[in-house]
Amino acid sequence: MNYENLYQALQPQEKSIKDSLASLQKLYKTISKETENGDLKNLIKDLNTMLENTAALSEILKEAADTASSFDAASYFESGDFAEQMLAICREKNVDVRGDSPIYEMFPYRVKLDMDNQDIYLDRKKVQCMRPQSFVDLVKSGQDKLNKASFNAQTFAGELADAYDMAVLKLKKQPGSDLYLTSLYKILAPMSRFRKDYDQQSFAFDLSRLYSSGIDETKNGRKFQFGPSRLNNKAIRILDQNGQEVFLATIRFFE
Repeated sequence: MNYENLYQALQPQEKSIKDSLASLQKLYKTISKETENGDLKNLIKDLNTMLENTAALSEILKEAADTASSFDAASYFESGDFAEQMLAICREKNVDVRGDSPIYEMFPYRVKLDMDNQDIYLDRKKVQCMRPQSFVDLVKSGQDKLNKASFNAQTFAGELADAYDMAVLKLKKQPGSDLYLTSLYKILAPMSRFRKDYDQQSFAFDLSRLYSSGIDETKNGRKFQFGPSRLNNKAIRILDQNGQEVFLATIRFFE
């Protein structure tokens, strides 16, 4: 199955609907003027014409509704056709995607396909979209908007340094030790209600922009260095300035 086939089938019907509505709108303006001017003969004639056009529009709408209803949305999702076409369009539009059905990462978004209800969740927002191309366009538009948003790498580095210092005290580590970025995230967003506004994917996106900025020290001169980890569950996946994936696990600040 492919939604594009339904899309093409609906196009001429949508045009007929548009043309019918335009004709009805034109007739409406005419009968309004006839009513105002007392042109009763033409008013009756045009009202009858409008009634005929309305009946014709009703038939067109019924045909379009039947066409749309003929598409088996449940099978489209359950068969994997939607996911397969979505991934193909991601490759075509250079949208980075990782994961397997029903959960994917389109950095920095988390995408979940709800097979039972044929819905898509973009992070926590439910999106009703049966057309893979439109959904990928939505993701790409959001990514472009995020990438264009202002970001002060120095400020974020300073916030990370403050969180690092708190983590050193809390975890009883030596200054300059490598600490997991996930530990710093818990300090930056200590409560669940804060994590709704600033989830770990948002944190990963800020890390990505900091990593791509090229700076390696805070405003007050403290240097920092990212590090990897053998524990995959501790690593945070980001994309660098060239769109290549990088896994960051730790950070250390030092003089």
